Amino acid sequence: MPTDDRLELRGLRVMARCGVLPEELERPQPFDIDIDVTFDAAPAAGSDNLGDTVDYGAVVDRVVALADSHHHLMERFAGVIADAVLEDPLAAAGGITVTKLRPPVPRDLATAGVRLRRTR
Repeated sequence: MPTDDRLELRGLRVMARCGVLPEELERPQPFDIDIDVTFDAAPAAGSDNLGDTVDYGAVVDRVVALADSHHHLMERFAGVIADAVLEDPLAAAGGITVTKLRPPVPRDLATAGVRLRRTR
């Protein structure tokens, strides 16, 4: 039965190399990552057992590890994060927002970001 239960992780800050400009290739820049994991929370709600839910600590650790790799596009960065989220066998879908906090453009632009949703 489909469910709208979800784990919501907001404001994960990482330093990552993502972009195609020379300065983006050479030095990490700050990103804000939001993650939604759709899953059936009923077993965990009944058991109060970590093994019956998506372990958000493990999700965060997988995402932080991905920040060590370089990606040219935020779409790719968000896509590999979505793949990592869906590695959890309880995850039915993942929504990922990757936001570059200081985009290197010569305009008054506060952030640039991409949002993806992936399902099994």
